[in-house]
Formats: sequence, C-alpha cells, structure tokens
Amino acid sequence: MKTIPNFYIGLVHGPIRSKDGQEITTSVTNLDIHDISRSARTFGFKKYFLITPIKSQQTMVKKILGFWESDNGLIYNPDRKEALSEATVVDQIADAIEEIKKIEGIQPYVVVTGANFSQYEGKEKDLIQKLKIENRPMLLLFGTGWGLTQSVTDAADFRLEPIFGIASDGYNHLSVRSAVAIYCDRLAMALKELR
Repeated sequence: MKTIPNFYIGLVHGPIRSKDGQEITTSVTNLDIHDISRSARTFGFKKYFLITPIKSQQTMVKKILGFWESDNGLIYNPDRKEALSEATVVDQIADAIEEIKKIEGIQPYVVVTGANFSQYEGKEKDLIQKLKIENRPMLLLFGTGWGLTQSVTDAADFRLEPIFGIASDGYNHLSVRSAVAIYCDRLAMALKELR
C-alpha cells in the first residue's frame, strides 16, 4: 500500500541559481536519477519529474530510463526497473504541473524548500494539514546547483522549513539526494501522526 498516493517530486535543473546568484541550468546526474527514483517509490510518491530544458540532457535521461524499461534492465535488477518506472523528464516546471493536473484533475499544491530559506510557512505537519483541508495533490520541488530561483520560490504555494544540521561550525550542505530522502521520511511520519 502506498503511503502518500497523490504526492509528486520534481528535481529542477533549470532555472536554478548559481553560486553568484545568476540564473543557470545544471546537468542531470545519474545518481540523482536512480537514488531519487528509489526514494520516491519507497515513500509512495506517484511520479518523479526530472526538469531540464536542455534537449541533450533529456535524451540522456530517456536513454537511461529506456535501459531499465527493457528486458535487460528487468533481468539485471527488477527493483530498479520498478523504481525508475515512475521517473520522467520534462522541459519545465509548468509541464510537470500540467501532467499532474491531467492525472489528478486539479492543480497541484506547489511546495518548495531549500537550505538557504530564511522565511518559510512551516514544517511537514503544517503542510499535511493544509493539503488535507484543500484536498489537492502536491508537487514538491527541489533545486540543484545553489537552489531554486527567487521566481520559483515566490510562485510556490508553500515554503517548507529547511533541514537544519547541528554541526558546531554551522556546516549545512546535504546532497539533494539526501535531502529528498529526509523530506520523504518526514512527510510520511507527519501523515501517519495526523491520520
């Protein structure tokens, strides 16, 4: 039984902020394709969107996903095929939103997060309560590079509290794969508490 059946994940590669605050597009990594797919599947997310406007990157993602859809992929690792069956590549965030609207019949609640957020609406429990009240699906967006652009975060419906580390020197820089897994677990726990 899936834990959170109308939740979706999006990993944004463009537009993204660079270290100096410029708008850029980052490269898709093989690890992000595989590991985030596995987290999405484990925690019952319906679909994982890899969001990149670069056509050559889209081709690469489709080639990787295509291998795991083939008989060779199934024979080699059936669990990987199952996880990656929920991954798809799209040009932009708006395309992911449109696909969710087609599946769910309603506009998704767009949620963002980032290690550099100084202002946010709340924690996972607050988000789950809002989603229950509004009865809408959710698209949880994660940024690569140095995070989501201001235009993306400003357009979101909800800004989720960042993950705060406890390193004595203030170091707080998780890989996006780790952050996704932590948020998936927190959302699952919040959902269980509120049932």
